[in-house]
Amino acid sequence: MAGWLIRSSLSVGTEQVVVPHVLSLRVLHNTGVAFGLLAHFPPVATVILALTLLGVVFYNRSAWPLAVVGPWGLGLMLGGALGNMIERLRFGYVLDYLDFHVWPVFNLADAAIVIGAGLLVLAFSRSGRDGSVSRASGPVARARTATPQDDYSRGDDANAVDPGGE
Repeated sequence: MAGWLIRSSLSVGTEQVVVPHVLSLRVLHNTGVAFGLLAHFPPVATVILALTLLGVVFYNRSAWPLAVVGPWGLGLMLGGALGNMIERLRFGYVLDYLDFHVWPVFNLADAAIVIGAGLLVLAFSRSGRDGSVSRASGPVARARTATPQDDYSRGDDANAVDPGGE
């Protein structure tokens, strides 16, 4: 929707200042992937790359954390990637138009991808203190999954039961 509005109101190469020295709308055709990288790749190669990344993302879905930010992050990333992929297939390029003058020009789909990635990092950082990804975390989940063998393996014998009855 935003791309259509930009296409219909500004031509490529023009710049419309929104907030001086902070934000401009500058219309560029991006034939590469993120920030113009791999600009010489044909559109089909870009689609194959995107589908490969989707395969990697969904390969081990059961290990994803259930925190609320996880699904939001994944949704933003997939929505942004899908929007860019459709635009690239339709026009042969992605229209970039947001220029903050300190970062390469990008579009709303790119912003969704970056925000989504940040939310996923947040979800994974909260999912387990030992670096493992679990679907439940916190003291209640740890208490539910603890076994007597866990106490022995940690060297914590305060709650251990002597099997010999002594």
